[in-house]
Amino acid sequence: MAKLRIGGIWAGVIELELENWTVIMLREEVAKRSNAGVPDSINLICAGKLLKDGSENLSQLGIKNNAKILASRVSVDEGKSLGNELIAEEERSRRLARVKAAATALSKRHVDGSLPIEDFNIELENQGGQKVQLGTETDQQAVMMGLMLHANAKNLIKRQMYKDALEVLTMGEEAFSLCDPKVLEFVDNVPILQIDMVWCYFLLQDISWLSVAGMRLKKAREGLERCHGKDLSRVRLLQAGCQPELALHMRLELLEGVVAYHNGQFDEARKALNAAQAKFSQLEVPDEALSHVMSMGFKEHNARRALRLNNQDIGSAVDFLFEEKAKRAKKREDDIRHRKELMEQKQYGLTPLKKAVNLEQLEALVAIGFEKNLAAEALRRNENDFQKALDDLTNPETNSAIQLVIESRKRKRQQLTLDRRIEGLVSMGFDRAAVVAAVQVCETMEDTMSRLLSGSEPRPTTEANSNENPASEPNNVNPDSLSNNYTVEGPSTSREEDRDVEMEDELAREIEDGDALSDYDIEVTKEGEAIKEYLTLLASTNNGKKALSL
Repeated sequence: MAKLRIGGIWAGVIELELENWTVIMLREEVAKRSNAGVPDSINLICAGKLLKDGSENLSQLGIKNNAKILASRVSVDEGKSLGNELIAEEERSRRLARVKAAATALSKRHVDGSLPIEDFNIELENQGGQKVQLGTETDQQAVMMGLMLHANAKNLIKRQMYKDALEVLTMGEEAFSLCDPKVLEFVDNVPILQIDMVWCYFLLQDISWLSVAGMRLKKAREGLERCHGKDLSRVRLLQAGCQPELALHMRLELLEGVVAYHNGQFDEARKALNAAQAKFSQLEVPDEALSHVMSMGFKEHNARRALRLNNQDIGSAVDFLFEEKAKRAKKREDDIRHRKELMEQKQYGLTPLKKAVNLEQLEALVAIGFEKNLAAEALRRNENDFQKALDDLTNPETNSAIQLVIESRKRKRQQLTLDRRIEGLVSMGFDRAAVVAAVQVCETMEDTMSRLLSGSEPRPTTEANSNENPASEPNNVNPDSLSNNYTVEGPSTSREEDRDVEMEDELAREIEDGDALSDYDIEVTKEGEAIKEYLTLLASTNNGKKALSL
């Protein structure tokens, strides 16, 4: 028997078996001894941690002999509310951990040249849609992970989940920090992330972040000037006169004004807020212009976005919308082509180092005159080394050996397909012997079904589900004969087992929904209200008067 020392609403010692008692049982005992009535009104705290109901015993919770337990009484509703808050916080923590783990897994899987498990591949592109290679493989993974986390955080901000968004943005900042700083010098994603973090501070109305906010905004401004040019010349050239960055700079100046105001730097605050106000005025979409663009068949959100990004010019906005439509159509075509390429790569399997067959090298060999499957196998076994693959293909002996491997693999695939068809029909109740005979003469599942149905009705048999003597079945395939997972099966199935498919799909959808201008596409209503509020505060604040808190 162990002893627990109880203090609080009841003081004393309770003897119990730690391995058999749960928190619920202990709470009931304390309620009984303290005459508290309802056990739900009792909170138990040990080593600064609230003990929660669960199936674990006290020993599993780390409670030892002579441990001190503090018992306090709360209202039943308060106790339940506290319990619900703890459950919600645990769920939130679990979800954030899942987001980070999924982003890590996706970035690692899609940057090392491995064949993706999914029917898509994640690649880094610039605003022009061209694929880019940023530094080393480690740099690529860090950037990819940071971008995925940033996309998730922006979605959380839209859903007004600012605390969660801030957590995810912090993860994204950590991911970017793993990349060589020189690689990120002319990439504006990191400065934008810094602005988004301070925007979350503002939306959470948390003045405790004030000093950190100032440093983040300074880094953000330096980063944007480096990427966009001090006079925005670089971004103007890149965007061909379009002004996508205007809302971003307006938000930056608003936040700089807020931070300056709360630091008592009223002149700096007024200067920044006036600059933000000027940009906000440029971003306000006139009703007449909006109506004109919408009359051409565009939705309000798209029309407003186009006008905001094109300085309210109707002609430029319409051209922009048609260009965006063409880009989306091209993206759909590219996605279909990429999926076909991935399906093709999966047919060829993985190299010994678990990499996909390089399709560019494959096309080069096919252009020379080699048969596609033969060239793919030569590349696969030679880790995509073009010259070694060419040497094997031009060597009669190795060429013949490769052909034998391809024929053997083809027979195995055919046998595997037959086995699956047989097992599927047997599971439906057909006699195994009849199924095997029908499969031998019918090419498709439909033909096989028709033959079986015309000969006899489906009927359950004891043989159908029997595995007692698999060796006696002529069409049973030994799984060991297909154990070469980089020649037949493609990606290792062990990677599937550890996946958080739901969270990975969520991250992938958020990336797919974005475009080159997503970071600049800011709905400026809240910014406009904040600018007006702080300009009013400045107008009523004397230099000697203390600034209001957030």
